[in-house]
Amino acid sequence: MDQLADTRPATERVLAVDLDGTLVRSDMLYESFWAAMAQDWRTPWIALRGLSGGKAVLKARLAAMALPDPATLPYDTAVLDEIRHWREAGGRVALVTAADSRVALAIADHLDLFDEVHASDGLTNLKGPAKAAWLRERYGAGGYVYAGDSTADLAVWQEAGDALTVGAAPSLRARVEDLHPKARHLSPPEPVLPAALRAVRPHQWLKNMLIFFPMVAAHDFNLMAFAMGVLAFVSFSLVASSVYLLNDLLDIASDRAHPRKRMRPLAAGTLPLKTGMMLIPLLLLAGIGVGLFLPPVFLLVLAGYYALTVAYSLWLKRRPIIDICALASLYTMRVIAGGAAAGIGLSVWLLAFSAFLFFALAAVKRQAELVDMMQRGVDEAAGRGYRVSDLPLVTQMATASGFVAVLVLMLYLNEPEVLVLYSHPVLLWAACLAMLYWISRMVLVASRGKMDDDPTVYAARDRVSLTIVALIAALFIAAKVL
Repeated sequence: MDQLADTRPATERVLAVDLDGTLVRSDMLYESFWAAMAQDWRTPWIALRGLSGGKAVLKARLAAMALPDPATLPYDTAVLDEIRHWREAGGRVALVTAADSRVALAIADHLDLFDEVHASDGLTNLKGPAKAAWLRERYGAGGYVYAGDSTADLAVWQEAGDALTVGAAPSLRARVEDLHPKARHLSPPEPVLPAALRAVRPHQWLKNMLIFFPMVAAHDFNLMAFAMGVLAFVSFSLVASSVYLLNDLLDIASDRAHPRKRMRPLAAGTLPLKTGMMLIPLLLLAGIGVGLFLPPVFLLVLAGYYALTVAYSLWLKRRPIIDICALASLYTMRVIAGGAAAGIGLSVWLLAFSAFLFFALAAVKRQAELVDMMQRGVDEAAGRGYRVSDLPLVTQMATASGFVAVLVLMLYLNEPEVLVLYSHPVLLWAACLAMLYWISRMVLVASRGKMDDDPTVYAARDRVSLTIVALIAALFIAAKVL
């Protein structure tokens, strides 16, 4: 970062710092909206009513409902260093922002770096020409140095004594340099596409491989069924990514307080909240568009999946045990969708096995989170409704449900109509033992705090799990062809 020259008359000028996109790599309007949305699902309707009175009214209403936690916001470290250097040189620093005054004051109190705080007051939106006029009246033309990030700040830079840009694109830098040839630039912009790809969580698409499970269980491997399964996989993946983004926006406060989840693009500020919000409907519509090539019953299952995931994100994840049932249902719906896409009927045995197995995996997910909380010394999960003291019960739920899933599989394999499908059905009992071992090991790994991801994603990266899957597949093939 360039350093201010010692001859700069810092004591004669004020460093006026913008908030959105400058001091913080985010937008406080969207931050306030999602902080409120996480507490009250009626927020969109409240926001629409507020917007009818103008942006200043909207910001004031959202700030009154909920404030983003200033301790966890993604601050730009280069801007913080600049502010500290300016103060060390004897200059004054003002936070001048279009964000609501409640938000600005909370951030200023947390940082303790500003001599003045000026923000939107519920009547005036302190942005663009309005901000430029206010600064001119307050400090005089050229009486301040302004740090900003967007084209809306050009009106302010035009009257400033000097300019700092933060995260500005080359085109904006050039326009600022036309106004101030000695303008300095902090924090070069980062490409959005890599952050967007991480935010849609493509690694989580592994769960959607369950769509092919009905084909495997029914021994139906014709080309048409496989093609329908591929389309269903793509459709489900796009819709699931839409919900992942929604969930990340709702959980942004708790994610920022988590040692690993704080690195998610939306929480870290590498993906703008506005971009994440735009991707939600785009991914949803793309997923529905692909689903139109599949039977109508698939779209019904897809609609049910989306409705349940939204309900989970807004309410169900805060209800202990109900949240595990919801997660298990979401896994099972992938299996149902696979059957619907390929036109394969699902047996009661398959549905029962899926329900118990996925309940076990959902419980393992919560078990891993509770173990992580215990290791970090946190007693209660933020926005989840669980306490560390619930760990023994959740572990028992995972173990018991997993063992019942294996029992269902054993009973199914002993059915006369199933036995005739295999030349050596005794080999299938070895597959059941392998699955029993795998479930027990997953619970053990979670109890030791070694599972730092979703169980299905963990299994896809775990050598032992992959070996067991290969062994089970080999046993089923051997029982069929030998």
